[in-house]
Amino acid sequence: MSTRILLVDDQDLLRMGFRMVLEAQADFEVVGEASDGAEAVALAERLRPDVILMDVRMPGMDGVEATRALVGAGCEARIIILTTFDLDEYAHAALRAGASGFLLKDAQPTDLLSAIRAVASGDAVVAPSTTRRLLATIAHQLPAAADDSAFSTLTPREREVLLQVARGLSNLEIAEALVLSEATVKSHVGRVLAKLGLRDRVQIVVYAYDYGLVAARGAAT
Repeated sequence: MSTRILLVDDQDLLRMGFRMVLEAQADFEVVGEASDGAEAVALAERLRPDVILMDVRMPGMDGVEATRALVGAGCEARIIILTTFDLDEYAHAALRAGASGFLLKDAQPTDLLSAIRAVASGDAVVAPSTTRRLLATIAHQLPAAADDSAFSTLTPREREVLLQVARGLSNLEIAEALVLSEATVKSHVGRVLAKLGLRDRVQIVVYAYDYGLVAARGAAT
């Protein structure tokens, strides 16, 4: 079954380039294009894509607002934010709004294809360490630590795993650090996501920073 993709960017040439790359893949189908966030929201409701490539900076409704609207409406599509800058505050806002990660617009075609396949299978599109670097750069803008009843439902081991994910470690690295099997770590990550109502590893990183569980440089608080 093909992965259905919606392209959202206010630049026609960029959408054309993305379409050419994606449609050369047997497992991808570009089902629509939008030039702004409002059009993206309307098309997503009608076309029900699996993945949305969303430009973050657009006139009118930008990618952050569109992401927030889509997630709020219960859209099940995975959203990849497209940004020109590696450390983009708009990208961070979009991650908070529910995007599954971000990708630079000048990324190699192979990286774009890998990212789409990753989010389509339920993973995050960017390495947690990349997201951690983004958040650390603008950590002064994050809110102070807050109580969250959901966090209290985590077991001590699940909290350990959450902190390791927030520091940018892969499942294999966490397994080595905590002397567990990689499969066990994957199970813990899954339970953390379920208990906290998060979609993927990227949102675990955002959650950890938002609630003061890790400091700007990744140290536990």
